[in-house]
Amino acid sequence: MSRIIYLAVLVLDVIVVLDILKSNKDMEKKILWIIAVIFLPLLGPVLYYLIGRK
Repeated sequence: MSRIIYLAVLVLDVIVVLDILKSNKDMEKKILWIIAVIFLPLLGPVLYYLIGRK
């Protein structure tokens, strides 16, 4: 069961990182959001979709 949760979080993080890379943001902002997603695997994507995305 924990492997499924880990895999779901990993897939979510990859999707969010790809979304960040495709965005129109400055490269500095992209890097900061990617760092946030990597170091905060569950909270990072939520924050990005609530705060970072227009």
